[in-house]
Amino acid sequence: MALITWTASQYGTNVAFADDEHKILFDKLNKLYDLATGGAARSAIGAQLDDLIAYVVGHFAHEEKEMVAKNFAGYDRHKAEHEALIGVCGGLQTKFHAGEAEVTDEVGQMVKSWLDSHIPTFDKAYADALNSLSTV
Repeated sequence: MALITWTASQYGTNVAFADDEHKILFDKLNKLYDLATGGAARSAIGAQLDDLIAYVVGHFAHEEKEMVAKNFAGYDRHKAEHEALIGVCGGLQTKFHAGEAEVTDEVGQMVKSWLDSHIPTFDKAYADALNSLSTV
C-alpha cells in the first residue's frame, strides 16, 4: 500500500521538473516503504534505501541549482531544510548498513510528514521565481 500519493492539489508546484522529480521520489519512497514493512530481505531494503537517498540528493541539487540561477530569495532557508533531511537520512543509511537501525513504519511516516510540510511550504514558494523568464 502506498505511503504517499502525489496529487497536483497537495504537492504540485507548477514547476515541471520539480513535479516530475517529486513523482519519481514518491515512487521510490513507496517502494522502500513496501519492502521495509513487507518483510523483504535486508539486502533489498538496503539497495532501495541507497537508491532513494541518492535520488533525493540529486533532486535537491537540481532544485538548488535552479534557485541559484534565478536568484531565489528563499534559497538559504530552503537549502538548510534539504541539508537537515539529508543529515537524518544519511545517518539512518549509515546505521542501517552497520546493522544498528531498521527502516520502519515510523521512518516512513517521518519522511512523509517532512514532505507533507516541505513541498507546500518551501517548494511551492519558488514557483514564481523558477518559472520566470529572466535571471537577475
